[in-house]
Amino acid sequence: MTAPLTPHGQPPHEQPGHNPWQYPPASGGGGKPTGGKGGRNAGGEDDTDLAGELWQAFLLMVGVAALGLLLGFLWEQFAPRVPLVVRGGDAWLKESESEDAISIDGTFALLGLAFGAVTALAVFLWRRRGGLPLVLGLALGSLIGAVVAWRFGIWLGPPGNVAQRASEMSDGSHLEAPLELKAKGALLAWPGAAMAVHLVLTGLFGPRDPEPQAPPPPTGGWQGWGSPTS
Repeated sequence: MTAPLTPHGQPPHEQPGHNPWQYPPASGGGGKPTGGKGGRNAGGEDDTDLAGELWQAFLLMVGVAALGLLLGFLWEQFAPRVPLVVRGGDAWLKESESEDAISIDGTFALLGLAFGAVTALAVFLWRRRGGLPLVLGLALGSLIGAVVAWRFGIWLGPPGNVAQRASEMSDGSHLEAPLELKAKGALLAWPGAAMAVHLVLTGLFGPRDPEPQAPPPPTGGWQGWGSPTS
């Protein structure tokens, strides 16, 4: 009985070192796994990029929060005043059905919406590719900025010791009530508008991911039993 022959007509123990019917190894360098120093370098670059993005997000948060001083100043300038009148040493609303208190909240909310749109546009023009750290920096900075604007506007407005001021004034005298933000939900106008506008801008004008391409067919491997030979 003779031993079975290989496709090259040779016994199995005399096969050449390279079998053309086998696919080439997937890893480069003769089948050795890639990595080593290259993998460590790639990981180091990723860590550096993440650290840079976190630092930029922190700077963005601080810069946006600082704009709360401007928002507070504008709120104090444009918000309507609630007039009070002194009667018997106490301060009373001059117009009991006045809607100035509601207008104060509305002014803050409208300014917050405008600041949200402007800051989102500025951030998008600065970094079009976005990223989670950048978005979080914008959201936190907007929320902190809204709180800063609220407290700074109250500090700039009329003093809050209304009872003491009224006790020192004669009947019929007029004074202004301090600024108040009765609807605390207005604080979310700035961060809400910033997130919405940034999301829309990123979806419409942001970079697109490349479409996946089909992998090329394997070369040098077995082409089938019926493939012609050269």
